[in-house]
Amino acid sequence: MNQYLNFSLQGRVALVTGASYGIGFAIASAFAEQGATICFNDINQELVNKGLAAYKEKGIPVHGYVCDVTDEPAVQAMVKEITETVGPIDILVNNAGIIRRVPMHEMEASDFRRVIDIDLTAPFIVAKAVLPGMMERRHGKIINICSMMSELGRETVSAYAAAKGGLKMLTRNICSEYGQYNIQCNGIGPGYIATPQTAPLREIQPDGSRHPFDAFICAKTPAGRWLDPQELTEPAVFLASEASNAVNGHILYVDGGILAYIGKQPK
Repeated sequence: MNQYLNFSLQGRVALVTGASYGIGFAIASAFAEQGATICFNDINQELVNKGLAAYKEKGIPVHGYVCDVTDEPAVQAMVKEITETVGPIDILVNNAGIIRRVPMHEMEASDFRRVIDIDLTAPFIVAKAVLPGMMERRHGKIINICSMMSELGRETVSAYAAAKGGLKMLTRNICSEYGQYNIQCNGIGPGYIATPQTAPLREIQPDGSRHPFDAFICAKTPAGRWLDPQELTEPAVFLASEASNAVNGHILYVDGGILAYIGKQPK
């Protein structure tokens, strides 16, 4: 008998926000391989079409929706449509997010609020929309894509760090409030991931040298490299599956060891 069958997502319906590409796309694809039915959204039709084409190329049937996750009525309508046409949502991955790299003293308050809206308020809105159904069925998995920046500070990312720190505590509070309904809410804290968002930070310079930030990250990471989105998929499958039923309110940092590393000792 295979004792690891509880890693299967067969028969589950998963909603992954902002999953047209990057981390969300990788996680949704992994869920599909484990048997889940995939629903995803993005902010406009162009991105949804891009996602639909990418999933089709991999042979993955999906349901795509145009939805701004900061718009509560739109989110409620999307969740209602998924529930009625696809099935009750068993798994939610709050993946949609943005970052603004600006020194704090130069950042407009409107830009700060926009990051908070997408990276913190939106996960609250989407979780709020799916929780009643999960409570009724007494089953649910919520995975919030957090960040190392919920634990560390770095210049130019004050809004992002504030949002992700808040998301870490929202994750723990959902656990505290809804664990009684057999709902598990956990987070994944990615390190520096090679995605389209971070591509400018990895570009080779005109003189052929590495981007200074690329060199900095590779020196700061014990793994000595940027991580691949695919490396987040196994932890996500674990947290979405029955194998993690006793894991709740936890942030799993998939960072190549950065949080444990003070740096190389000078010679």
